[in-house]
Amino acid sequence: MGRPMQNVTNRRWLLAAYPDGMPSPDDWAFDTQPVPDPGPGQILVKAQWLSVDPYMRGRMSPGANYTKGVGLGEVMAGGGVGEVVASNHPAWKIGDIAESMSFGWQEWSVLAPDVFGPAGVNKIDAKLAPIESSLSWLGMPGVTAYFGLLDVGRPRPGETVVVSAASGAVGQLVGQIAKLAGCRAVAIAGDDAKLAWCRDIGFDAAINYKTAAELAAAVKAACPQGVDVFFDNTAGPVHDAVMKNLSIGARVVICGRVALAANFGKPDVGERFMGQLIVTRASMHGFLVFDWWHRRSEALKRLAAWQREGKIRFKEDVLDGIERMPEAFLRLLHGKNFGKQIVRIG
Repeated sequence: MGRPMQNVTNRRWLLAAYPDGMPSPDDWAFDTQPVPDPGPGQILVKAQWLSVDPYMRGRMSPGANYTKGVGLGEVMAGGGVGEVVASNHPAWKIGDIAESMSFGWQEWSVLAPDVFGPAGVNKIDAKLAPIESSLSWLGMPGVTAYFGLLDVGRPRPGETVVVSAASGAVGQLVGQIAKLAGCRAVAIAGDDAKLAWCRDIGFDAAINYKTAAELAAAVKAACPQGVDVFFDNTAGPVHDAVMKNLSIGARVVICGRVALAANFGKPDVGERFMGQLIVTRASMHGFLVFDWWHRRSEALKRLAAWQREGKIRFKEDVLDGIERMPEAFLRLLHGKNFGKQIVRIG
């Protein structure tokens, strides 16, 4: 069984308000409670790393989404990785390392290993990679990049793959996987240092959407034969610019909408490209990684092999302390993070 030391409290962040527009620090409340006890078949885990991800913006809404949102007064949803300190499950022992998307923004979490799917718990081998990798390239972002590009984007050698938010948790992997597939990779981001990193890891061309005089023209210059695969992590003006440059038979993968974080729940106003899809015979596919979760081990095995062979690299942006969870999330929404945003819990 096991149990943490006495007089230890669980510090956590609760959702205090549903934001109207871009979230602010006032949308969360810091709370302290006794450390919970695990029930039958459960484990108690002390978080060592917590993740922030764009999908969390959707959880901060009472409206319908692909999964249940966070209720007011509930612990903010999120993934993490940490050490098992108490166990009522025969397959888990004290000292094991557990990763799950069910941690929440808190230091201590009771998890149920027998739950199937994204809410379940994965045992992490700390000898294979730093445990925080399970929140980045060897976790949900890596699986997203792998299946989103290879199964939905279906890149073919010689094609041009354009990636928005290219230096982010998913984007930097999409570009490198595109290169492994024999493609030409084009990065779009809003910072020259981020774009320099993209070139360093293998992207063939880079576009700063903030400084380009005319974004659609910049995409055309970087993709003179058109865009064969567009991996869209942002929506918004970047989406519009790339859609004007699709090649015949292009595939558009809609993975994220972080550029619209300030307008969540409101109509996505902009140009319509139905005619462009007809002319180019292109396809547009909404992508949610959880639809591929049953094949997660396949992606992780190949990602780990590529990393061992030096074929993929990854950048992480680390903040320290549970107190900085809202700051980390807002950095992500405002594009201030450089790489996968994670928080180290002291």
